Amino acid sequence: MVEEQNIYEVAITRMPGVGAQLTRLLVSYCGSPKAVFEAPPGKLLKIPGVGPKLIQNIRENSRSTLVQAEEWVKRADELEVQLLFYTSPKFPNRLKQIPDAPTLLYFRGNADLNQRRIVSMVGTRQITTYGQTVTERIIEDLKPFNVMIVSGLAYGVDVVAHRAALQAGLPTIGVMASGPDIVYPAVHRKYAERMLLQGGLLTENPFGTKPDAPRFPARNRIIAGMSDCTIVVEAAMKSGTLITADIAHSYDKEVMAVPGNINSPVSEGTNHLIKSLKAVAYTSVQDLVELLNWDLEDEAAQKKKASAPAFDPAEFNEDEMKVLQVLQQSREEHMDNLSWKSQVPVSLLASVLLGLEFKGMIKALPGKRFILL
Repeated sequence: MVEEQNIYEVAITRMPGVGAQLTRLLVSYCGSPKAVFEAPPGKLLKIPGVGPKLIQNIRENSRSTLVQAEEWVKRADELEVQLLFYTSPKFPNRLKQIPDAPTLLYFRGNADLNQRRIVSMVGTRQITTYGQTVTERIIEDLKPFNVMIVSGLAYGVDVVAHRAALQAGLPTIGVMASGPDIVYPAVHRKYAERMLLQGGLLTENPFGTKPDAPRFPARNRIIAGMSDCTIVVEAAMKSGTLITADIAHSYDKEVMAVPGNINSPVSEGTNHLIKSLKAVAYTSVQDLVELLNWDLEDEAAQKKKASAPAFDPAEFNEDEMKVLQVLQQSREEHMDNLSWKSQVPVSLLASVLLGLEFKGMIKALPGKRFILL
């Protein structure tokens, strides 16, 4: 059953002409990837953004796409690769919030991608002695906070951050621009293998994908999207690192930059980020703690836990509980977001929401938004 589900999940992400946003819309309206493939044309035409051309495309390519997906699911099983569709509870929740999030991730490892505290570290490939020292110090200072370190497994700051995390006993994730079966650069394979036991390797690219240049900016959005804060250690003015910082900034994620020597080319980028107010200066771990309110987080979490309403399963059905749990986390959601976060199909969600309104649990707001009372 699980394997069949995986086959349809992989297949819908490989369907020509069906991007990430349309995939979410199709699954939300139909209930599951399998239901999308089995839905009659009349039902699909009722979905916003779906026209006759797309329906014809799905029907003509469904068989070949499913055959290829079945091969990949078998290969994933052989290589111990987890296939994380965006509806999976293991899929990074932070990543779900970004508008261009991938719908399927290939993951090898043992880390919790929804760990409480996650920080990304990025920087130049031409790392200086200063950059290496600072990177290692940051990781060591983060040790008491049980942080997961995310980076790109590249030369320079990336691999230094991964290596320091391994030495500190912190989980670390390498986000790759290649397929899950290709470690790049190959010289970092020894660290990648250790990360499988203390973190993992993550990619949105299918098996056999080579790390072509255009895939690195796409990889960077995952690095920025799945963390609470991106720390830039060293970066030249024109570099992929600044792209990552800009992406994180566009996602309303926190960005920090380590101030550097004004005479050093690899400090020009970090100093510019601070000067242009696109990043907060990182001078000690306390800067990060205060920026992310970690010093207040535990206390707030305890208060929230004490005051959070306890929903009695006897009073609500399974779908109602799913919706309530989502709203308990975010308090207010749009109907479409509620559907994919709770995994209640749009076709059923309207009646579920109506039932919860009658029970006095939620309130409908303008624009198809709902709030927990």
